Amino acid sequence: MLKLTGALAATAMLFATTSASAQAPLRPDQEAFRGLYKELVETNTTLSAGSCTLAAERMGARLKAAGFADDQLIYFSAPDHPKEGGLVAIFPGKDPKAKAILLLAHIDVVEAKREDWTRDPFTLVEEGGYFYARGASDDKAQAAVWVDTLIRFKTEGYKPRRTLKMALTCGEETSGAFNGAEYLAKNKRDLIDAAFALNEGAGGQLDKVGGKPFVHTVLAAEKMSQNYRLEVTNPGGHSSRPVPDNAIYHLARAVDKISAYEFPVQFNDANRAFFTGMAPLVGGEKGAAMTALVANPADAKANAILSADPSYHAMLRTACVATMLNAGHATNALPQRATANINCRIFPGVSRDEVQATLAKVIDDPAVKITVPEVRGEPVTSPPLTPQIMGPVEKISAKMWPGVPVIPLLQPGATDGQFMTPAGIPTYGISGFFTDPDGGGIHGLNERMPVKGLYDGRDFLYQLVKLYADQK
Repeated sequence: MLKLTGALAATAMLFATTSASAQAPLRPDQEAFRGLYKELVETNTTLSAGSCTLAAERMGARLKAAGFADDQLIYFSAPDHPKEGGLVAIFPGKDPKAKAILLLAHIDVVEAKREDWTRDPFTLVEEGGYFYARGASDDKAQAAVWVDTLIRFKTEGYKPRRTLKMALTCGEETSGAFNGAEYLAKNKRDLIDAAFALNEGAGGQLDKVGGKPFVHTVLAAEKMSQNYRLEVTNPGGHSSRPVPDNAIYHLARAVDKISAYEFPVQFNDANRAFFTGMAPLVGGEKGAAMTALVANPADAKANAILSADPSYHAMLRTACVATMLNAGHATNALPQRATANINCRIFPGVSRDEVQATLAKVIDDPAVKITVPEVRGEPVTSPPLTPQIMGPVEKISAKMWPGVPVIPLLQPGATDGQFMTPAGIPTYGISGFFTDPDGGGIHGLNERMPVKGLYDGRDFLYQLVKLYADQK
């Protein structure tokens, strides 16, 4: 899934560059973390050939070696998905009345083919100031940091006020897989009960001048991902006797209408704060357009300027796109069936039924049947960005990256927060990983994570969790 939005990628001020020569020698604790990170990254967790269960067991073994008791390590899976298991770890706090904090990360990864990659996607390679591997960023970086953080706390004898819980889950990247976060939210709610959760989905972006930190984002809201199936059926016939009532033609017209439809601009606290904060940083025509559109969502000129950027466009509205097509049964026969998958990323607060009704109205063809093949997650409301949440982020960020603004973000992609927030555990995307504005190849070829970005993010999250854990 998309983690850091590409919204900043099109900003002229941003460009990918990280200097290998800037890396300082590793501290002993960083060396230990690198080994943990390498083990997790090199444990294949693709749905086709890997095992999240094995990855969870390996991380659990590290926690046990650090002193965690067996009853503090809870493994879970589904009988029909034995390789898609996960782990919940409990680090007890001193105050039984203080609600816990949940550290959430998924350990499954998107598929990767060796023949397509420059390097073996399941071997961690450090080269030119980057770590390369599938999952180097999404989301094994944060998963490794959570495990490492608990080990560090245990080793140093730290006693937090709040209990810390960590959930490593599978199934985030693939519809139809066993989703561990959904399972925990629905079946083991008491096990993961927490005041709030820290998750993936945001972080820092580097600028064009020497890869310096430019802006630090916090995921305050995210869209819900929902697939819709378009289907047209008819009797078909011999291709030598074509008729206007062709299933492919109905489907093609429907898909074309969807491609031309633009959902209206919407604002909530998250994307309003993002565009308000980014306007002076971006400046120029785009910066002015941000200010204008926040003031008036109906400003067509400002909308056109920002929507020319695919990432800004996605942050401003519900968006639907055709992702799969299938039609026909023979080269010399009229098609009896034609189907398409429409993937929609739904703006917070909008229901899947509303979007389905809009698609039906846009298509305006009774021959096209619209169904929901799978319901995954619930519409996500935006958790509040209180001073208790933002204060620690801003404090540590100001210390580590002076002058870099912290700005809320609406994530166009979806994370496992779509299961936690509706279950009553407000979930925020916070990482401290500063990465290249192109997203670092997440979900694509040669996925990478800046070496310095990973180690700095590790230090940031270690300090952040402590502040939250001792917070009254």
